[in-house]
Amino acid sequence: MTTRLIVSGTDTDIGKTVFCTALADALGADYWKPIQAGHEDGTDSGRVAGLGALAPGRILPERHVLNTPASPHYAARIDGLTIDDHALLPPPGDRPLVIEGAGGLMVPVNDDTLFIDIFARWELPLVLCARTALGTINHSLLSIEAAKRRNIPLVGIAFIGDEQAESERIICELGGVRRLGRLPRLTPLTHESLRSAFATSFNLADFTS
Repeated sequence: MTTRLIVSGTDTDIGKTVFCTALADALGADYWKPIQAGHEDGTDSGRVAGLGALAPGRILPERHVLNTPASPHYAARIDGLTIDDHALLPPPGDRPLVIEGAGGLMVPVNDDTLFIDIFARWELPLVLCARTALGTINHSLLSIEAAKRRNIPLVGIAFIGDEQAESERIICELGGVRRLGRLPRLTPLTHESLRSAFATSFNLADFTS
């Protein structure tokens, strides 16, 4: 069966797009961001294509590209539209697929639906990205609990940032989830440095089994 994974985060701006780039590169996967909110500084699809050196055919077009960098429900309202969450369906394809959500699990897509509700409907495995900075224990455990309550299959948690061994340990132990690895902040951040860091820090088989 072709690997199809959702990647979401415990918060916004934690390095989730960089992680998605590395994962898509390692899996030879297509990348899809259903909703892009804000594009003045470029889109996440563009960043993934450039940083991951992914061929254009592996970057699947967004369902919505909204003008304002805000919660999708609000950004859509500013643009004069309402997002139909039932029209958000993972695109078919023969290659593996990495799907990146916007921000955290509980981000609203419209006035009635959260991203986590859509993820539960899709019934695809979820990789949860968490920062290692202060506050991650609370944010991570709340996100894990919310996913489990909706019976979303959790592949595990991928940490991003400097090592915080105790925080990482207690989150995985109390949350009952697998620690997939930790992606450090990279300087410089290049295709080569990212590919090397991912290969060193993660076991690709954890994402395909």
